[in-house]
Amino acid sequence: MTELMYLTMMAELKYPPDVLRAHQEWTYKGSYYEATIVSRIGTSRYKVRYKTLLTKDESELLEEIVTDSEVRPVPPHIAKPEGGFRLYDGVDVFDNDGWWFGFIYRKTGSDYIVYFPTTNEELAYPHDVLRAHQEWTYKGE
Repeated sequence: MTELMYLTMMAELKYPPDVLRAHQEWTYKGSYYEATIVSRIGTSRYKVRYKTLLTKDESELLEEIVTDSEVRPVPPHIAKPEGGFRLYDGVDVFDNDGWWFGFIYRKTGSDYIVYFPTTNEELAYPHDVLRAHQEWTYKGE
């Protein structure tokens, strides 16, 4: 697929077709799902195909129409902190087919206990499903 133009705040931003999409439904608040832009619809919407979410009958990848405010670029890869994550570090956890935002609450053995503020849950995860959380900020460039 070719690079698409992404319009927002009266400026044009170029994004590759692989994007992360913030899921805005209340039950999934704080989660992001990897998707590919299939096509542009008008000036502020896109048709996307998720990489991990399936249709209800699980026969194919889910496609959905989303607004430009729901689309984010894939965050750059950054190395995990030397010596591991520390207490209260912001992290993204890959679970249930998406990335979920939380904080390191404590460490138990080789697992990290992550607190999820949107669900008020604490769950244990191995280090290999964690990454440092990165906020995307539009800087008008």
